Amino acid sequence: MKVPKVVSWCGKGLISVLLAAGCFPLSGKALAQPVDQIRVGMFMDLGSTYKSTTAAVTLSSSQALTVGFNTSAGHSSLVSLGAGETARFSVDGFRVKVLETADLSAATAAYKKLAATADKPILFAAATSAGQVYQLYAGYYASEQTAAAAVGRVSAAASAYLNGQTPAVKGAKHISAGMYASEAEAVSAAISIKAAGFDAMVALQQAPDGSSRYGVWIGEAANDSDLAALRASVSSKLPQLTLSDVDANLPAFIVRQDVSLGQAVKHYQLSGNDAKGWIDGGSDIKVQERSARSYRGAMEISSLNGQLALVNVLPFEQYLYAVVGGEVPSSWSAEALKAQAVAARSYAEFQAGSQSSRFKIADVVDTTLSQAYNGISSESPSVIQAVDATQGEVLMSNGKVVEAVFSSNAGGVSADPTEVWNSGGDAFASVSSEGDAAAVKGQKMWYHVLLPSGANGYVREDNVKETGTFTGGGLAKITVTAKDTNVRPLPQIQSDANPVAKLNPGETAVVLEKVEESGTYSWVRGPYTSAELLKSLQGKTATAVPSPILTLQVTQRGPSGRATEVKANGQILDVKYPDLFRSAFNGLPSTLFDIVQTGSYTVLSANGTTSKMTGASSTTVLSASGQSTVQGSGTVIMNGDQNARSIDKGEGFMFMGRGNGHGLGLSQWGAKGMADAGYGYQDILKHYYQNVTIIKE
Repeated sequence: MKVPKVVSWCGKGLISVLLAAGCFPLSGKALAQPVDQIRVGMFMDLGSTYKSTTAAVTLSSSQALTVGFNTSAGHSSLVSLGAGETARFSVDGFRVKVLETADLSAATAAYKKLAATADKPILFAAATSAGQVYQLYAGYYASEQTAAAAVGRVSAAASAYLNGQTPAVKGAKHISAGMYASEAEAVSAAISIKAAGFDAMVALQQAPDGSSRYGVWIGEAANDSDLAALRASVSSKLPQLTLSDVDANLPAFIVRQDVSLGQAVKHYQLSGNDAKGWIDGGSDIKVQERSARSYRGAMEISSLNGQLALVNVLPFEQYLYAVVGGEVPSSWSAEALKAQAVAARSYAEFQAGSQSSRFKIADVVDTTLSQAYNGISSESPSVIQAVDATQGEVLMSNGKVVEAVFSSNAGGVSADPTEVWNSGGDAFASVSSEGDAAAVKGQKMWYHVLLPSGANGYVREDNVKETGTFTGGGLAKITVTAKDTNVRPLPQIQSDANPVAKLNPGETAVVLEKVEESGTYSWVRGPYTSAELLKSLQGKTATAVPSPILTLQVTQRGPSGRATEVKANGQILDVKYPDLFRSAFNGLPSTLFDIVQTGSYTVLSANGTTSKMTGASSTTVLSASGQSTVQGSGTVIMNGDQNARSIDKGEGFMFMGRGNGHGLGLSQWGAKGMADAGYGYQDILKHYYQNVTIIKE
């Protein structure tokens, strides 16, 4: 939800949460008992609502962990992982068995090939009577059909290593070959079954008394027909075994050795309808697939839409330690941190209420679709103190907890709900937000300059000095003070964008205007061509966008000045709700913007008529020295505010705006500015949220 550096501290929380939710009016949740725990989705497949998937998760902790199940009867602890011990977890679903080989180098090479594709691999090691073999799988997939469709892709990617083997679809149907008192006995029995040509594995299950027990399972059939055929074959070759179908309603972990990471670690593959694995016991569970971040609480593993689902379950207030620290810098004043804590608590409590089922098995997710949640690394003493100082405090309106959305920077004025999703809400209205200017305090200004070549760009003020000379039109000139000074395409340092040019001392440029550095408070984007805008607008309007785009104008604004209607070539761009203009126009920081067409300008004549001039046309100018013709491209024009710009030959669209985020509710930078000015957190909250009370539950 943000941009790098200073901006990355703010606005991560709720810039898009309302929009992705379907743009319904904010409502409230009736006050009930305080929420003790919260469920944070980390990996889940909910289609268009939320999708973050991985084939397996890698967990460890500086403390001992326990592995068991989460059932209606409570949490069980069946096995332990030592402090620092790594284990991997996945779910027993549809997958493709790519190959099985005793050649580790071949298996590893095939694994690396598949790792670069969407068919993510897992590499297991299995003991046999003849020695170690390596089993390579790809997946997981939502259905047998999608797994079957992947077979061709997988075969092509790993073709050099198949050695005559044919990848095949596997599934979660197994045959039980009995229970054993220890894991070692089960492993020995599985090896003997493998010697007869069948794939056998050890399964960790829970006995009625809650203790651990180990079963031996045979096969991994994708359907009942394959399972029946497997059972007939096993019965024929191993008649001494007592076979039964595995009860799919009982939770279990298939225990394997995983060598995907280059070293062998235990791998627990969760099996069973509606089974939920539970990993607990440490206060810092590290999730390698989440940038190796560590988290408080426990981890619940389940299968959702055929994919692994990982949910972090932890105390509600401890969740806020990471959220507040992830949303704003811990160096901010205590009152700003407290305001953020109450807003974040209110939003999260609303989401955790029984009325909310958006994320199905979770209350919130760990991305900016909800609130920024990066685990223990985001915590700090000042943030913990702010959360503890406001413990249980939430915003209430009309007897309900407010879904207290917030954004990074309102650009000087917060949004009205009608400017975000076309509807109102008692707790939200457009209010002044002067504190937002705190985001540019101490930042350098930038000169927008015109170069002798006709190109234009931006130079930071500490790299130049004004020469004291002017153009015939009264525009100041500057020269740079350092060798190879970059002229940037936007008034900000961009490591991923080539400079427009480089200037050296002695070279001069004409100053068109002086602007603030592009950031959370004010910003410049573009210029975008018609083709770039058409691509960005694709699928975001109800009717087709005219092509090419020749004119683009904000034709209607809301109470705060945010764009609520934009026309292209005179046609309304009918987006579903106004805040969609941000994504529709290449990801603008906010909808508080103006549009400048870089290749044209409007001339007001003495008789009151207007005419549009373009960079491809010439203009007749009447001056004191007589009539002359000025070429369009490179012409410098000045508006009534004494701001100048250079006309380009081709048409482009520059967006000049303020703010970062939807602008609704609390402005994080505005809260900082108010706190720095001496306001308390309750005053800050009641400024940004209307008709609310702050209640301690």
